[in-house]
Formats: sequence, structure tokens, C-alpha cells
Amino acid sequence: MSSSQRSTTDRVFDALPPESFFIVSAAAQYTGAIVAIKLFDDISPATVAWLRVLSASLILIAFSSRKNHSSWTRRDLMWVAAFGTATALMNMFFYLAIDTMPLGKGVTIEFIGPITVAALRTRSLRNTGALILAAIGVVVLGGVELGNEPLGLVYILAASVMWAGYIVMGSRVALGDRGVAGLGIGLLVGGILITPFAVHDAGAAFSSVRILLGCALVGLLSNAIGYGIDQTTLRRIPIRRFSVMLALLPVCAAVFGFFFLSQTPTLLDLCGMALVLVGVAVQEREEIDRHQEVLETT
Repeated sequence: MSSSQRSTTDRVFDALPPESFFIVSAAAQYTGAIVAIKLFDDISPATVAWLRVLSASLILIAFSSRKNHSSWTRRDLMWVAAFGTATALMNMFFYLAIDTMPLGKGVTIEFIGPITVAALRTRSLRNTGALILAAIGVVVLGGVELGNEPLGLVYILAASVMWAGYIVMGSRVALGDRGVAGLGIGLLVGGILITPFAVHDAGAAFSSVRILLGCALVGLLSNAIGYGIDQTTLRRIPIRRFSVMLALLPVCAAVFGFFFLSQTPTLLDLCGMALVLVGVAVQEREEIDRHQEVLETT
């Protein structure tokens, strides 16, 4: 691709709002989650997560193999390895959790991590209000149903911590501007590190072409496409704004759970979704107002 073609492509992507990429990312991630849940009948959630991470890393490394980037430094590799480890653990803990609880509920509780990241980076009263609304929506969506699933709660809280790490370290990797190469190498490191948790029934996975292809599809949708889009988004917007945008994910997860897993949200769940959406809308309005102020002063 010529430099003029590349610059034209960049201008097209820059003209599109980050939310448009985010919607595609969410759809890819939760389509992958639906496929993964179906695979839990054949192999353990940890093994599905392991194969998801490894297959995604191979896809991303192959995709980025011909890209020209500067040589890697030790510091670069350390950040990429830490990011990949957090991502792999997040995937594994999340799958262990949603094996025992509804998809929408799991994502809702997991969102404590992104909410915390956003709260620590809040700089205005309006953003504080937006985060409070989103947080209340998360609490409402979570409800009290997890009282009967204490182990699932432990898993989803662990995934929440890893999600916070994914955002912070993922932003650092994204700003390295190596395309998806950093994501691919990071996932390879993370996949290797979680091998001990998944190897016990790896034989069952490798003996079935259907299972292997299913896990590869999950890796393509949830990691290669979903997280690849996240990397693009993190290069364009601040971590705080990205964290608040993630408040839409519990809503997306609940919608996917309703249509594909027969997990029907209650009226209280719907109220929680509305609060999340209002919180995101308030935060987005603050971003637009700030941009308008910059334009008026230039």
C-alpha cells in the first residue's frame, strides 16, 4: 500500500467515531463468548481460554509478520509480556465464572475493574457523575443472584482485576504503535503461562477437529478482532474515556445472553442497563463540549 493510500485510509478511520469501532469489538467478543460457552460441554473453560489465547496469538503474529517496525527493546517486551499475562488470566477467570453464572451478570460484576480505572482518572464533576451513574447501573445489573455462586464470584472478581490491568497495560502497548504485533506476542506469552491450568484435558481438545476449530473461531472473534480493535481505539482516546465506554459491555452481554442463551433480563436488569447508558451519554457529552471549547478558542 502506498503512502498516499495509507494516509487516505488513516483519514477515513480518524473520521469515524471510536464508538463505531467499539460496537464492532463488543459484537465480536460476545459472539465468541457464545461459541465458547457451547464448548464448555466438551472441554473445561480453562482449556477453551488457553486455546483461544494461543490461536489468537498465532493469527495476530501471522498478520503482522510483514509489517515493518523498529526493533524491540527489553522494556517493550516486558510491557507486552505483562499485558499478555493479564489478558490471558482475564480470559481464563472470565470463562470459569460464566460457566456458573449468566453472561450478562458476569460481565457486569467484572466491570468493577474498568470503573475503578476510570474513577482514578476522573478530572471533572460531570465525569464523576457519569461514573457514578454507570457504577450504580453495574450494581443494579449485578443484583443479588451471585450469593449462591461464591466460587463464580471469586473468579469474576479476579477477572475484574485483570481487566483493569488489560486497560492500563494495553494502552501502553497500543501507544508503542506496532500495530497488532504487540498484542500477538503478548498473547503468546500469556497463553504459555496459563498452560498448567489447561493441559489436563488438552488431549480431548486436540483429538477433535470441531473443538479445535471452535476454539480458533473464539480466538479470532474475541481476541484477534475484539482486542485488535481495542488497540486501535486506545491509540485514539484517553484511558478514562475508553474505560467509561466499556460500561456498554454489560448491556451488550445481556443482549447476547437473551438472544442466544435464553438468559432473560428482569425489569431490574433493564433499569440497570438504562443507568449505564445514561452514564456513558453524560461522559460523551463532556468530551464533545470540551472539543467544542477547543475549536472556539482556535
